[in-house]
Amino acid sequence: MEHDAPIFVVLLGPPGAGKGTQAAHLCERLGISHLSTGEVFRHVICERTSVGLQVQSLVESGQLVPDDLVVKVVEEFLDAAGANGACFDGFPRTLEQA
Repeated sequence: MEHDAPIFVVLLGPPGAGKGTQAAHLCERLGISHLSTGEVFRHVICERTSVGLQVQSLVESGQLVPDDLVVKVVEEFLDAAGANGACFDGFPRTLEQA
């Protein structure tokens, strides 16, 4: 599906509600990227980026990733893969992230 402006979709729901499944269908149909914060966190940790190392330290100590760091990770994802838009799965989770 072609579109002139980027499309952004936010999926809300509890874990296991099917957000990831629906996101995959929407992203394929709309030609946009799927942004799952959990998957992005795993990717930046695996890549050992500076942000990834911060996320890894927090996750390993059982802490939540603070809003400012979550937003930074999302911004980096959008800079790399969000030209056509994105389907947000697990973001935003707080008013500050929104």
